[in-house]
Amino acid sequence: MNVTKQEPNGSGGAVRSCAGCGGGISDRFLLFSMDRYWHTRCLKCSCCQAQLGEIGSTCFSKGGMILCRNDYIRLFGHSGACNACGQSIPASEMVMRAQGNVYHLKCFTCATCRNRLVPGDRFHYVNGTIFCEHDRPGGALLSSHLTPLQSNTLLPDQKV
Repeated sequence: MNVTKQEPNGSGGAVRSCAGCGGGISDRFLLFSMDRYWHTRCLKCSCCQAQLGEIGSTCFSKGGMILCRNDYIRLFGHSGACNACGQSIPASEMVMRAQGNVYHLKCFTCATCRNRLVPGDRFHYVNGTIFCEHDRPGGALLSSHLTPLQSNTLLPDQKV
């Protein structure tokens, strides 16, 4: 979304109300974003509290949050979609992250055995592909896989 600065009261127009605080806007400039008017001090990132009118001309909105570019990418990846399945990730959903990519919990799986990896599991990330410790490329098979209903204790490289 774009953030545009405007003169508040043009040629005798009515005082606008701020979408953030509800107060009248009599500042020299007001911001217009997401079809609403804002004080420059009120249009802030929900995560880092940066004043969005001062750090650029774009902001993002998802799940009721207003976000700067950096926090949007940190929370939802570059596209706001799961890197594995391509489906949208709701703002309220827990995610897994690897190398700047974001995944649904159910999609964060080993490319070879399809076992789901959970926080604390070790994995290898090779050319955008996730491998569990047992299936790491170039590595010898450490032990046979457990059935999907058993817990899998994984070891070395990266930790989720």
